[in-house]
Amino acid sequence: MDTVVFDIWLKELPHLSSQMKIHLVKCMGDSEKVFHASKRDLGDVEGINQDTLNNILLNKDLYNAKNIYDTMKEEEIKSVSYFSEYYPEILKEIYDPPFLFYIKGKLTKTDKDAIAIVGARKATSYGKWAAYNIACRLAEYNKTIISGMAFGADTFAHRGALDGKGRTIAILACGVDICYPKSNDKLMKRIIENGSVISEQAPGTRPLPRYFPARNRIISGLSKAVVVVEAGLKSGSLITADYAIEQGRDVYAVPGNIESIYSKGTNKLIMEGAVPIIGIEEFIQELNLGGESPSEISLSMYEKDLINIVRKHQPVSIDVLLYKLDSTPSEINALLTVLEIKGMIEMMPGKIIIAK
Repeated sequence: MDTVVFDIWLKELPHLSSQMKIHLVKCMGDSEKVFHASKRDLGDVEGINQDTLNNILLNKDLYNAKNIYDTMKEEEIKSVSYFSEYYPEILKEIYDPPFLFYIKGKLTKTDKDAIAIVGARKATSYGKWAAYNIACRLAEYNKTIISGMAFGADTFAHRGALDGKGRTIAILACGVDICYPKSNDKLMKRIIENGSVISEQAPGTRPLPRYFPARNRIISGLSKAVVVVEAGLKSGSLITADYAIEQGRDVYAVPGNIESIYSKGTNKLIMEGAVPIIGIEEFIQELNLGGESPSEISLSMYEKDLINIVRKHQPVSIDVLLYKLDSTPSEINALLTVLEIKGMIEMMPGKIIIAK
């Protein structure tokens, strides 16, 4: 029998913490040995109490684990246990790392320097803009973007990463075979093709409220830093920020309108010590990325001048560019056409230009 079945059995064993499951495998060798261990062998494990012992002995049934394993094969889902060579080292640093997680897509070495971007589900247009553009710029520097694929800011963070031709990872509070929300079906497929979808919950698990806080610890746990773009005072994004602080991650927040309920949480984070993001380019420098992104190296001097002006003053009109660059309309239009083809800018109605 595939050893993965025993890993799944131990992962899904109820009333047992991830730390205890990891401890059991460290003491006994692997999950299969834990499954076959006698009462006496289990009793010899340091730190195990009678309730834990009885719980293991009463749940020595592989039926559920085999069903999950069969679903994984059908849905092309993989599992990564704490003891796998593919388990991210950064996730092992947190207090309560998952014993096992399920994944569609793949992890790469570049994911070790991932940045999480989270925010309100009912994000304002400003919050969506911030999530999208911060993610897009970080993707240009080959930074993997992590978020929760929820409505609002999360969705735009994933889109920004993908449109910036980068990798992105979605951490779900349901099975990786379930798209939640359903409207993100196309986005989820893009994420799997250009990153991964991860969950601690077994395939087929519906998104229940109690799973979201646990999900948030993985979002921050997989990230070097967490950016909160918008959040109410009772937002799940603040839970993610709290986890990030506990895990020793850097926390950044986008300042917002003091009258907006969706900026109360971010402004409070800043008041409590989070680093404010006063501009995307300043944030890039704060992360010590510096220099030009790979996508900018091939730009001409004139193209770089134009894109820098757009980023600094966006949204801008062609008149502003004419004034700043001291060029003719035909020269500006030619540059804009090239930059739009390269995916660096977007022309909005009314001949307004924004950077992508």
